[in-house]
Amino acid sequence: MTTYRAPVEDMQFVIDELCQTKETLSDIERFAELGVGSELTVMLLDESARLCAEVMAPLRRTGDQQPAVCADGEVTVPPGFADALRQLGEGGWAGVSAPIEFGGQGLPEIYGTAICEMWSGANMALSLAPILSIGAALAILSHGTDEQKNTYLEKIYAGLWTGAMCLTESSAGSDLGVMKARAVPAGDHYRIHGQKIFISWGDHDAAENIVYLVLAKLPDAPAGSRGISLFIVPKYLVNEDGGVGERNDVHPVSTEHKLGIHGSPTCVMAFGDNDGAVGYLLGGENQGLSCMFTMMNEARLKVGLQGLGAADAAYQKAVAHARERVQGGVPIIQHADVKRMLLTMKAGTEAMRAFAYSEALTMDRAQHLRDAAQQARIDLMIPIIKAWFTEMGEQLTSLGVQVHGGMGYVEETGAAQYLRDVRITAIYEGTNGIQAVDLVSRKLARDGGAAMTGMLQEVQQTVDACAGSAVAELAAIHSALGSALAQARLSTARILVQYRDNREAALAGAFDYLMQLGYLMGGWHLARSALAAQQRAANGNPFYPRKLQTARYYMEQILPRSISHGQVVLNDSAALQNYAEEWL
Repeated sequence: MTTYRAPVEDMQFVIDELCQTKETLSDIERFAELGVGSELTVMLLDESARLCAEVMAPLRRTGDQQPAVCADGEVTVPPGFADALRQLGEGGWAGVSAPIEFGGQGLPEIYGTAICEMWSGANMALSLAPILSIGAALAILSHGTDEQKNTYLEKIYAGLWTGAMCLTESSAGSDLGVMKARAVPAGDHYRIHGQKIFISWGDHDAAENIVYLVLAKLPDAPAGSRGISLFIVPKYLVNEDGGVGERNDVHPVSTEHKLGIHGSPTCVMAFGDNDGAVGYLLGGENQGLSCMFTMMNEARLKVGLQGLGAADAAYQKAVAHARERVQGGVPIIQHADVKRMLLTMKAGTEAMRAFAYSEALTMDRAQHLRDAAQQARIDLMIPIIKAWFTEMGEQLTSLGVQVHGGMGYVEETGAAQYLRDVRITAIYEGTNGIQAVDLVSRKLARDGGAAMTGMLQEVQQTVDACAGSAVAELAAIHSALGSALAQARLSTARILVQYRDNREAALAGAFDYLMQLGYLMGGWHLARSALAAQQRAANGNPFYPRKLQTARYYMEQILPRSISHGQVVLNDSAALQNYAEEWL
């Protein structure tokens, strides 16, 4: 069975040659001092790739076939998962981009992004544990008191403790304002009562403590989402010396039986069935959503990376099968339709990688330079990354099954697991429909499209850089990317007018608008990759001409999808708006 091998060569190209990380972050003092550059890139990528291939990837099928189970109020994870998490912790991988003062390595987000992609490709179910822990730590880092930071952060970054987000209730999905969980003041802490569902890594036996971030309402809280507060609730209370103490009043009720990510314990969690779970306010009263949204950009980027990681791993498995499977006297990789599917998978993953890593740089610049323009850009791009990557993840892992033919549909080959695992990514951290609404109503409309206009102008600069080129690949890019860009400008203008005059019409086209921009941005970053590769094409490394051909394929075979989504946006949505609900 094919194992996962991180695409280190392409990752290094994107980080050092496309993003030019060292130069781009040179004005951020902390990164300059750390010696960010190609030597560090190679060292980090190689070591992370080794850990993923040797430790995480072999457990992917184990977790699928021997899922996490809940019995007698305790959750047991699949064999090998606890040891893998221990190795991740000992290697400091959860703290790669975390502050040095709390035990992290203090490196740029682009390195954390690459490592997260590797984790997701190697073993998505297992990767959720460190990903969620990083998110919980970020919320504490951003809003916690000094005491809270000193109590929890170093233990989380060291992998000794994990973190979990407790938002959803059975009666409150995306509408958090109607949640029923409550927090009762009790001196210097609170007593939390309520039940949460769909809590990934909500309980397990793979760490000595779990730090829950729980949304709940105070007795006198305002109605709706304005009355939500955020609380730190440890599974085991923390002693004065920093060690774990007695068990808190929080317990798993059950684990969910899911389509995929079986190795990840998705729990129903009960808080305060007895005296109430001890919790500590994180941030201000009734500021829970704003505190939680601090980590949303980072969390949604990582969900997008799960779509990318699963797609790349499925591609690796599919191309290995296509080289071995003989039909008609030749390996099926020689069949035109199989080659089409494989190249679609390859081009799609490389487009996503270039897109994600480029915007990880934006995230660093926004955070460390307090740059409002960079913050507006990353805010605009995050819903596209989360939704387009996860939609592509579904499409490309499905192609991976198709390449295997009937053997892809049976579980023995392991091809179907990538499709089953990645299916959740379009749902959690805000469904992709919610991402589309967020893009149009909160990100595009808030500045009248100014940030988007700036992004499209950057795309134009790349189109211009390819103009008049005698290189066939760059000439093809100039034509295709220019056409898609023109369509995106029309769609953006249409959406803005609709949002002003008829918001329902704008929201009816929001998903297609998001997908249009996803394909466009993927094409733009592949075009940038092609320009960088062309500068190095004469050095004899086949990687660079391959990159040029991959970009050309994307422009000719995948980018036209951007124009088709744009046409939907430009069409009248009356048929959708006027369709009676009772007809459905």
